[in-house]
Amino acid sequence: MAKLWAGRTDGALDQTADDFNSSIRFDSRMYRQDITGSIAHAKMLASRGILDPADAEAITAGLTSILSDLEDGTLTFDPSAEDIHMFVEQVLTERIGDVGKKLHTARSRNDQVALDLRMYLRDVCADISAKIRALIDAVADQAALNRSAILPGYTHLQRAQPVTFGHHLSAYGMMFARDLGRIRDAVARMDVSPIGSCALAGTTYDTDRRLEASLLGFGSISLNSMDGVSDRDFALELLSAFSITMMHLSRFAEEVVFWSSWEFKFIELDDAYTTGSSIMPQKKNPDMAELVRGKTGRVYGDLMALLTTLKGLPLAYNKDMQEDKEAVFDAVDTLSMCLDVFAPMIRTMRTLPDNMRNAAGRGFINATDLADYLTKKGLPFRSAYKLSGEIVAHCIANRTVLEDLPLSVYRAFSPLFEEDLYQDISLTACVEKRISEGGTGPASVAAEIEYLKRIAHPED
Repeated sequence: MAKLWAGRTDGALDQTADDFNSSIRFDSRMYRQDITGSIAHAKMLASRGILDPADAEAITAGLTSILSDLEDGTLTFDPSAEDIHMFVEQVLTERIGDVGKKLHTARSRNDQVALDLRMYLRDVCADISAKIRALIDAVADQAALNRSAILPGYTHLQRAQPVTFGHHLSAYGMMFARDLGRIRDAVARMDVSPIGSCALAGTTYDTDRRLEASLLGFGSISLNSMDGVSDRDFALELLSAFSITMMHLSRFAEEVVFWSSWEFKFIELDDAYTTGSSIMPQKKNPDMAELVRGKTGRVYGDLMALLTTLKGLPLAYNKDMQEDKEAVFDAVDTLSMCLDVFAPMIRTMRTLPDNMRNAAGRGFINATDLADYLTKKGLPFRSAYKLSGEIVAHCIANRTVLEDLPLSVYRAFSPLFEEDLYQDISLTACVEKRISEGGTGPASVAAEIEYLKRIAHPED
């Protein structure tokens, strides 16, 4: 394909250099945004009298036909094209003649690519946000099914206090709700049209940048043309948000791996989201969860790659910035794929509440409630804490648990202990007594689930 920039040079690149310079193999995914942006540009030029209305109509019709043909496969991308922008313009000129050459008036590929990437990511964010909401919905449904299932809560990976599985799952729902907020914030700052900045200094034509921005659904325009073509903060911010989402998925995946092991056996994953071993017939491996955990590092790498690419660039546009797209596209594809598999994996997993309850019965996770019992009887908390620790040590030495220790033994430690102790330190009571807002008590968990459902279904 001929180089539309030929003139100062003959446009004849060494083949290896041409392949090295080309980005059509990855930026072709922005064809819808490129064509939509070009249609808006033609309309703006016509509105200002820069382009004859008949020419604008011909350009719009030509671009519309190119989009239709790409969508139905009639037209395929030319791998010899330098990028998606040059490909579309070249095909347009082939179809409608020299009128097509007027389209690039009052713009540059520098502001065009900045526009395309913003539009593409805006569209992508809508899709990814929908997938995060689907995951939140799956988490909320599982939390509702398991709002009474008691298991050990952990700190330092040591059994700490009893919680419900619904409460534990809701914690991940809260993380994903924040992820939605971060993406929403990133999109709000992305809502700035760079088109009309041209190469870096603006244009001599009397354009209407605000009209063009409005036609493309942007709320405002970039206020500095050099910043307009060189800003990739929006991509960095989005990659940061995606990296945090992947971190949350990875933490969740880690627990899924734990929970599905024989050592825990709190859940069983559906066969559709596990694999077997090539040599050990008993194995049921949580490969999807492990792959999500592994792919998290890949998205981190995409963020670091773009940060490193941009860190030493002078204003305004530099060819280095072509490297933004592969990192961004990879992060988009990776996160999207992980969400596609994670939500149904959580929705279809089977919980084993009896195993959770049995685990909660070991580890003295009601020791804090034992101390609280004494505190409510008038003993200062630090004294109650020390005494409870001594009782736990006695139980360990005698291979028993707090619930089975006779009242006579308790009273040997303190006369404050009475028969009501056993009800107070039962696991069910330990959970139900936690009435503070946001805790693991039934009312709080119900409120958490309701909140997550509202986040998952904002239209309701």
